Amino acid sequence: MLTNAFDYLRDTEDWIRTVVIGGVLGLFGLLLVPAFLVLGYLMRVLRATMRGDEDPPVFDDWGDLAVDGLKAFVVTLAYGFVPGVVMAAAFAFGFAGFASGSDAGALTGGLVLLVGGLVAALLGLAAAYVVPAALLNYVEEDRLGAGFAFGEIYATLADRAYATAFGYAFVVLLGAGVLSGLLNAVPLLGTVAGAFIGFYASVMAAYIFGTTYAGMDRVRVVDDESADEKAAI
Repeated sequence: MLTNAFDYLRDTEDWIRTVVIGGVLGLFGLLLVPAFLVLGYLMRVLRATMRGDEDPPVFDDWGDLAVDGLKAFVVTLAYGFVPGVVMAAAFAFGFAGFASGSDAGALTGGLVLLVGGLVAALLGLAAAYVVPAALLNYVEEDRLGAGFAFGEIYATLADRAYATAFGYAFVVLLGAGVLSGLLNAVPLLGTVAGAFIGFYASVMAAYIFGTTYAGMDRVRVVDDESADEKAAI
């Protein structure tokens, strides 16, 4: 799986162009529009791989790419909202306790910061597990509301193949983060290289989820056909 994911982009003639565009957009991701374009490209990777298309998509039709990325951003933001609020509240109340100047206030603030941070981290991990499944459902149905169809999403989350794919994707993204962190020892190199490494790793993760979902879909189709045959009998 990891080897196929690593070779996914490199098996095409235009892979360098794709990585360059994705990396440059990643460098300016804080401007939001470039981030939407990258997210849109990742949605194309999901869409292609879940349909069994082994040819990586290209950066074109920029308007459609941005809209697709914006919708993916909305889905991601929605699931990350609660962990973000909990973390913000933990920091606010925690530092308020430290600022009180009393030992009791500092102790309370420290406990709030510790417990709140832990809860936010657990919620963030849960959101990270749910978001890819939500995006897969959105891409499959090409409808924003599908990203919040919890019944369909739960079926994906409960599948062992999805859990395995999440583990692979987590390792890929963690490895990319560690490598980028090591490169930060050289001024600017880590920032620039990290954008390209992060893009490549994100494409690998999207490939892993898309191909895994394709296999899961084939199982569902077979089950549905079997059910129809039994009903006909």
